[in-house]
Amino acid sequence: MDAFYASVEMRDHPDLKEKAVVVAHDPRKHNGHGVITTANYVARKYGVGSAMPAMRAVEQVPKDQLVFIPPNFEKYRQVSAQVHEIMHEVTDQVESVSLDEAYIDVTQNKLGNYSSIELGNYMQQKIFKTTKLTCSFGVTYNKFLAKMASEYAKPFGKTVILPEEALNFLAKQDIKKFPGVGKKMQETLRSMNINTGEDLQKTSVQTLIDRFKKMGYVLAMHSRGIDLSPVQAERQRKSIGKERTFEPSIFEEQAALTQLRKYSREITEMLKERNLQAGCVVLKVRDTNFYTITRRRMLKKKTQDPRIIYQEARALLEREEDFVTRGIRLLGVSVTDLEQEIYEETNLFSTL
Repeated sequence: MDAFYASVEMRDHPDLKEKAVVVAHDPRKHNGHGVITTANYVARKYGVGSAMPAMRAVEQVPKDQLVFIPPNFEKYRQVSAQVHEIMHEVTDQVESVSLDEAYIDVTQNKLGNYSSIELGNYMQQKIFKTTKLTCSFGVTYNKFLAKMASEYAKPFGKTVILPEEALNFLAKQDIKKFPGVGKKMQETLRSMNINTGEDLQKTSVQTLIDRFKKMGYVLAMHSRGIDLSPVQAERQRKSIGKERTFEPSIFEEQAALTQLRKYSREITEMLKERNLQAGCVVLKVRDTNFYTITRRRMLKKKTQDPRIIYQEARALLEREEDFVTRGIRLLGVSVTDLEQEIYEETNLFSTL
């Protein structure tokens, strides 16, 4: 996704389109503290980017142009889930890297006999139609090159790197474009007179290993267009849960209920991140004598609601009230019967 968090905010606040939007807490209101989560392309023209101290934006962007927006990760997760739905229309071989980035293997796909470029175009346009946000994609033969390709023509770009073009493409790239090459490594490479992919290609593998160990080998392989890591699709989890052992043990009901509320919120966050709903709540309790029970309750309707998870867990605990009297050594909540919403397959060109 292109400048994802900032783009979501500009979509929801069109009057910010021409402003330098920085998603971060305003450091002028937080004693100079704060880190930039992301910045839109207007802000980037002033040299402002993600992971920088927020004060840099204050120093580098004209005051009348700068807008700070506190991050709203709940909203970003919801939009990310929409994007993942569209990817899963095409294939379940999706490796999510973050809320705004994923690798997709379309060797086999759900929509038919279409090229990877056609599938990329389909997803790009469907994402824009659904979310009103732009994304960029790269099509090539391995993950490392796909990432570089997706960054190459941002925003709203598409880049195809054929196997026979890879070495020439990489040769022209500045070393800062290579994933995994941070500022300190850049400085060391430049001190070795290595500034481009071509310079990396001319440097012996052993020289890079001697200087950078394992990362040197990876960089040598990447500069030669080699990356053997597969797309690792996340397997469907059978359950999601939280538990904790207490020392000293819990002897008060309210302390136990506080833990159940905390678990319910945390489990809900994990469900939302994976776009899953749960159909069963499971309570696990162990007393000071290490006697352990598990109790479960099926829900009438699958949910991501922390209040429902908490209410069901509480009801299960109240049926075992003698545990509180004896002392709770371990308390846990999990959810099972997980399900990802199924979406209708769409004709590839129906939204083009």
